[in-house]
Amino acid sequence: MATDNAALTRRWLDEVWNQRRLETVDELLHDDGVCHSSMGDLQGKAGFLEGQFAVMTGAFPDIRLEIEDVVASGDVTVARWVVSGTHTGEGLGFSPTGRTVRVVGITWVRFVDGKMVEGWDYWDRAQLYEELGVAATV
Repeated sequence: MATDNAALTRRWLDEVWNQRRLETVDELLHDDGVCHSSMGDLQGKAGFLEGQFAVMTGAFPDIRLEIEDVVASGDVTVARWVVSGTHTGEGLGFSPTGRTVRVVGITWVRFVDGKMVEGWDYWDRAQLYEELGVAATV
């Protein structure tokens, strides 16, 4: 089962973030799933799509997530990744800088019956703002 969850995590990260396959959100995220992120708790599919996903793909239309490693144990997986993109869009609360960024992060996910029910995302927001050349308080 842990191996299956690792494959589902890889699939989520690649298909949702790199391929923009929104049907994967419907397939893998539980209706009541919650994502705990630096943007606050995002509840359900709409919370994810209208929150974190819309902000990041809006600000970085060419966003690309490179999976470096996925570790699974039982119903839990942890993925280590690097995200890159060029800040050409709106979404972060300030005008596009045109700068390209590369930021590291991790995603911790708990699965129930093949669906993501809870997740935690951590990425270095201060590094993002530094690479964009803006104050981290924005």
